[in-house]
Amino acid sequence: MARVVILGQGYVGSIFAIGVERIKRGDLGYYGIPLANELPIKVEDIEIVGSYDVDKSKIGRPLYEVVKRYWEDEIPESLKNVVVRKGIHLGSLRNLPIEAEGLEDRMTLKEAVEKIVEEWKELKPDVIVNVCTTEAFKPFNSKEELIKAIENDNRERLTATQVYAYAASLYAKEVGGAAFVNAIPTLIANDNAFLELAKESNLVIFGDDGATGATPLTADVLAHLAQRNRYVKDIAQFNIGGNTDFLALTDKDRNKSKEYTKSSVVKDILGYDAPHYIKPTGFLEPLGDKKFIAMHIEYVSFNGAIDELVITGRINDSPALAGLLVDLVRLGKIAVERKEWGTVYEVNAFYMKNPGPAEKGNIPRIIAYEKMRQWAGLKPRWL
Repeated sequence: MARVVILGQGYVGSIFAIGVERIKRGDLGYYGIPLANELPIKVEDIEIVGSYDVDKSKIGRPLYEVVKRYWEDEIPESLKNVVVRKGIHLGSLRNLPIEAEGLEDRMTLKEAVEKIVEEWKELKPDVIVNVCTTEAFKPFNSKEELIKAIENDNRERLTATQVYAYAASLYAKEVGGAAFVNAIPTLIANDNAFLELAKESNLVIFGDDGATGATPLTADVLAHLAQRNRYVKDIAQFNIGGNTDFLALTDKDRNKSKEYTKSSVVKDILGYDAPHYIKPTGFLEPLGDKKFIAMHIEYVSFNGAIDELVITGRINDSPALAGLLVDLVRLGKIAVERKEWGTVYEVNAFYMKNPGPAEKGNIPRIIAYEKMRQWAGLKPRWL
């Protein structure tokens, strides 16, 4: 079994929970899950044991009721067995039409961490999945500075994700191993403070920021051009969506966090930093979860010819990431069994926009896919 706790019971977390339970019930196949059921840990082996949120209207309610906000069809009865618990927000929902309530409203951050760790020891998760709202953040890079911020209750310095990741390290140390999947832009797998902590605490970290729609496609297109020695003159890529995450990205600091992870692919793949505009550009509520993506790439070919690629699409945002989480949960459990504390680049390079550790960078996704399969002990698909 792979026991899972979800941090952030929004659209992605809810679609993940519904999809996993529908597969277990026999309603669905494995489309949208890159490794389908090839791993020794099957999709049916995933058990959701806990959920955390800071939306006051969700706390204390059965997961069965909360996910109804994101899915109109029949909800699996099994989700009645999990109740959404109160998490940590640290202002992560500011400027959003949501009344936030967190553990830190009534206790220090150290006390909140201790409470969460005790709850996790009761729930016994193997993998903790972070799909909280995108945050404005500053990396630590120093384990001592991170611990000091927690001890001193420095709420201005910390984000919810950073506190959760710290809690995960304490939990992993107490139980002998766990995995933390960071599917949002806050740097965890790329922050040496957390990697150092993870290695000494029996924690595996996957991150950062799940690569779902336009970003991995851009990486593949840029790799195609680089392999043919075509010089990229400029790149424009943007996304517009209508879900809560896109609403959150209307905040300048949050948008900057997302822009960093999306833009890191350019220099990593091409070897030079072509002029580019790659951003989560806007919020349009009628689009809902089905975001609009577009990219324009101008490049130089043989004899100075100037060519252009124009790509547009409509992509269901949350299911795209939720399908990756199904793999990441199982790969996290495998990494824990192997005791590969710290982070695993072979996994991050395929599933993440900004794969940790920081010194590694992006590689073409087709290469990353084969490296990931090799690490997972699976046969090559195209090599």
